[in-house]
Amino acid sequence: MKRYTRTGDTGETSLIGSRVDKHHPQIEAMGLLDELNSHIGLAIAHQTDTSLREQLTKIQHDLFDLGSELMYTDSPPKTVDLSIVTELERWMDDWEKSCPELVRFILPGGSVESASLHMARSVCRRVERDLTALGVADRQLPYFNRLSDYLFTVARYANVVAGVPDQEYARGAAVFQPKRKKE
Repeated sequence: MKRYTRTGDTGETSLIGSRVDKHHPQIEAMGLLDELNSHIGLAIAHQTDTSLREQLTKIQHDLFDLGSELMYTDSPPKTVDLSIVTELERWMDDWEKSCPELVRFILPGGSVESASLHMARSVCRRVERDLTALGVADRQLPYFNRLSDYLFTVARYANVVAGVPDQEYARGAAVFQPKRKKE
């Protein structure tokens, strides 16, 4: 099978239900999902923690599933079980136990492992903004909101694994409430 089809040579591409311009908002959203998935793939390549690599790979599969819902011009099927939002929350809670307490905003970066996850997080925020503007994927917004939080958390964890402290924003105040100890 040849990889090229030539069907997009005139600036159009296909959604399920019609041909649209390549700058169509749904195609733009699909492109951002692809960019996010690629950044996650790069982040996976930098990680040494097997559990983290497995979770990030599952997220890549979830992104393909979520993207498939964007491929319809009319009433997309709700094929994705959004219990994956709860799964992200559970994973985040587990990773956060290994991270130092967050007091101030931190700068993206630290180790290469962490920086790659921060890049994925910032692209995820762009996906979220784009889907909000698009309006066709409102039910997916909690997933992308949680995914960006997850990527932030695992970026901090990656710094812990690498032995690199988070760099706090120098001019920032203590904005996060300390965890209260259970009595």
